[in-house]
Amino acid sequence: MRRRPKILAALAALALPIAATGVSSGSPPAAVAATPAPGLAAAFQSAAQQYGVPESVLLAVSYAQTRWDDHQGRSSTSGGFGPMHLTAADPSELVERSAGQKLAKGDSLRTLYTASDLTGLDPVALRNDPAANVAGGAALLASYQKSLGLPVGADTSAADWYAAVAKYSGSSDRVGASAFADDVYGILARGAARTTNVGEQVSMPALKVTPQREQLSRLKLSGAARDTAASDVECPAQLNCEWLPAPYQVTAPGDYGNHDLANRPKTGKIDYIVIHDTETSWEGTLNLVQDPTYVSWQYTMRSSDGHTWQHVKAKDVAWHAGNWYVNMHSIGIEHEGFAAEGATWYTEALYRNSARLVKYLAAKNNIPLDRAHIIGHDQIPGTLPSTVAGMHWDPGPYWDWEHYFDLLGAPIYGHQIFPVKAGSIVTIKPGFDDNVQVVTNCTGAGTTCAPQGTNFVYLRQAPDDAAPLVKDLGLRPGSSASTTQVSDIGARAAAGSQYVVAQRSGDWVAVWYLGALAWFKSPASAPDAFAKPGLVVKPKPGKVSVPVYGRAYPEQSAYPEGIPYQTVTPLQYSIGAGQAYPVGDATIETDYYRATTFDGRPPTDHVQVLGKDRYYQIWFGHRMAYVRAADVDLRPAV
Repeated sequence: MRRRPKILAALAALALPIAATGVSSGSPPAAVAATPAPGLAAAFQSAAQQYGVPESVLLAVSYAQTRWDDHQGRSSTSGGFGPMHLTAADPSELVERSAGQKLAKGDSLRTLYTASDLTGLDPVALRNDPAANVAGGAALLASYQKSLGLPVGADTSAADWYAAVAKYSGSSDRVGASAFADDVYGILARGAARTTNVGEQVSMPALKVTPQREQLSRLKLSGAARDTAASDVECPAQLNCEWLPAPYQVTAPGDYGNHDLANRPKTGKIDYIVIHDTETSWEGTLNLVQDPTYVSWQYTMRSSDGHTWQHVKAKDVAWHAGNWYVNMHSIGIEHEGFAAEGATWYTEALYRNSARLVKYLAAKNNIPLDRAHIIGHDQIPGTLPSTVAGMHWDPGPYWDWEHYFDLLGAPIYGHQIFPVKAGSIVTIKPGFDDNVQVVTNCTGAGTTCAPQGTNFVYLRQAPDDAAPLVKDLGLRPGSSASTTQVSDIGARAAAGSQYVVAQRSGDWVAVWYLGALAWFKSPASAPDAFAKPGLVVKPKPGKVSVPVYGRAYPEQSAYPEGIPYQTVTPLQYSIGAGQAYPVGDATIETDYYRATTFDGRPPTDHVQVLGKDRYYQIWFGHRMAYVRAADVDLRPAV
């Protein structure tokens, strides 16, 4: 939704002094003094004319890199600054290097310094001033175009800039460079419009052109398009992907690591793709996944450029979710980053390549592209009451689910066609950049996190901004209210999640959440929730309450001789009479994949036990849960 102008104004006030961009396109002048610059949209227009780059190309390249955000002088994990993502290997060098100095050996990938030489603008201005940064990006694109012997001019066809755009990616191989260029031209074809992180409105009309892809040979890049049929990796051809296997080996007598062999989908459907963040660098992550005594996951993705490693085949079961039932039915993708830092690590390259991989995996395994199946680690339930509090909360409040699903081609529902009333299902869609919620403890106890976009709305015990946040008895067994701490998901309704409306009171909506009422503000003029059709579950008549589960294991009679029964234990939550919860999936398997020995000793190991007792996957709190079909009625929402 769009109703936080005071916070946006405060963010905009943090912007550093702006440097002028009115410099000659000939010999580099001296550093330009800081003076007020026009708005960002005007900056793109001015830079395009000055440096001879089609404005549409300049806008699309910037959108593909940063979605026109500038991050107010802060760098990305790859050292990129501003809307054009001008790179510097060491940001501290910016205060030591003045405009006009020649590039030192090894500076060829430090595009911020190259832009400084091309424009005469001081590197500090290129870092801090969005308008100067756009000018620097335009100068770079023009220099690449000239070096390739291609025409320069604001009135040239966007189709003629394919190789220059590919070079702007910074990738040294053909796959990475062409994937970036194809993204840019895809953005051109669709058009784009958004309000940036500091409240600037920028738009780009759709422009369908046929890019001159044959220009790519001029760059003389390493590698050719990967033949996925002959490759070890299970990745789309457009993705830079390497095979780095997780070890499957004995670690001690009677023990092994770090995943299980299987034959999915024959030994269990793949229903979910789980989005994780690493909480360490990609180097550390790759080291861990190669440790046979550690856990495993299928893919690792690097923050700076979205480069991907595959470790475990999709048919095998990785140990990543903290819930064996979900492990049995999921693929895990680790994204380099730290959940409490958010946007610094979740780069546009990471989002785009992750979405590219997820679309490929979803199509290959018949996984629906929705938030009930493309899930965060924070949505996975504990298996027993004792494990609920220790479940993970990544990728955290700063992962932009709305943008991610736009990239997946499956936008989160946000149309007010049906009235939001008692009994209807609502999908949460609060916006991201302008949805700046108060979050604490990112850098230590008692601290307030730096303001940035978030993916959720808070849920309260009453329709009042001052009311305490709702309780989560699994996370806080002492029955205290949830908090604003960055790791506390107990009172958060995240983008794409669904709930059933219980009541309305003015601008406030109450939904059923963890067996109780939870309130959030959603004015009709700027809603955070949108009603849509769907199925819900309600306790069968006569039942006072219905248990919920963290896994859908078979009934005892389903287990053959030699395979121990896995007790079906309810969690500490329940669904009360009169309550209703949306169904995420009504077709899940009731099963248990028995894998306890390294060599899969037949006939009782590496075996799928299938049950007849049906379960439904439901939206229950912040996390998903399972209910027995025998306990509930399944019916359309109001």
